[in-house]
Amino acid sequence: MTPNAPAASGATGAPLRVALVGYGLAGSVFHAPLVSATDGLVLDTVVTSNEERRAEARAACPKVRFAASPDELWERADELDLVVIASPNKTHVPLATAALKAGLPVVVDKPIAGTAAEARELAALAEERGLLLSVFQNRRWDNDFRTLAALIADGELGEVQRFESRFERWRPQLKGGWRESGDPDEIGGLLYDLGSHVVDQALVLFGPAVQVYAESDVRRPGAAADDDTFIAITHENGVRSHLYVSATTAQLGPRFRVLGSAAGYVKYGLDPQEAALREGLRPVAGEPWGEEVEQMWGRIGSGESPLTGGGTPVRTLPGDYPAYYAAVAAAIRGTGDNPVTALQAAAALDVLEAARRSAREGVTVTLPGNLPHEEQSAS
Repeated sequence: MTPNAPAASGATGAPLRVALVGYGLAGSVFHAPLVSATDGLVLDTVVTSNEERRAEARAACPKVRFAASPDELWERADELDLVVIASPNKTHVPLATAALKAGLPVVVDKPIAGTAAEARELAALAEERGLLLSVFQNRRWDNDFRTLAALIADGELGEVQRFESRFERWRPQLKGGWRESGDPDEIGGLLYDLGSHVVDQALVLFGPAVQVYAESDVRRPGAAADDDTFIAITHENGVRSHLYVSATTAQLGPRFRVLGSAAGYVKYGLDPQEAALREGLRPVAGEPWGEEVEQMWGRIGSGESPLTGGGTPVRTLPGDYPAYYAAVAAAIRGTGDNPVTALQAAAALDVLEAARRSAREGVTVTLPGNLPHEEQSAS
């Protein structure tokens, strides 16, 4: 079913009016700036009762309106064309459900839900209502990921055999807050935070997972949620993904190390877009954005070490977070596809749930209905 464009703005070509629920890290650093930078979207309302955050939002977008609670949005749903949910993880499902029932297209920050079943229920509701439900998996538009996807598509690595992905940080001191809470209802911890990104990227590149093994630890004194996790995925096509997310890494490894039958690709450093947004920089149409200095380019080669200058530098493609909301606007207007569907997010949650079980029980988990590549070949 094609998502229905809201009649008020979508059918007229006027900018789509966006309400943003939450103005913490996700709302203020990512969603508000990217919505405001997208042609065809306008940030109409921010939902927050925090006066300090209201002042910040007003400084960034002087014409924005405010609501104290999401319920105010549902009461004037005919004045809006899209709701973006950037509130704490535990609120994603109830708020997305309410928005869809109010007849509004929805973008939900990752993770869309705590379980794959909840994500699929939301997908079914959106389908039933004929509304867009999209998940903000912005790391699909990271510079290094775009570059790697292009290398694979062009056959530069041959047949990929192993994918190593690291999202590591050195944060020995706790920040506090719900993200570090051990309460399962909060859906905190790095497995569901950074793990949502690295798992999604692996599935986009290499397809469905059939087996999952994980090790998950709580290492920092006073921490209650996982802060150092390893996930191994066997994909249906035989590729093996080794994924690392950590806040306790004193020496950072490469962001990507990808080994193929013809060559390997190694890339250090994080995409620069988050740092730029945090510094107050904003994407502007026609101006450079997401660019990386040559010293940070990855290297491709066979039999050499990139640490000693081996291999050939590969220009990193620009990162492009603005492309996500441009695609959302097109999807609402019926001129493009949903950039990240709830069912895709549910597949990643299948892996995250399996990883949690694997780490807890010390077992390798085979996902229901799937067999490893070798067993499929033998059967």
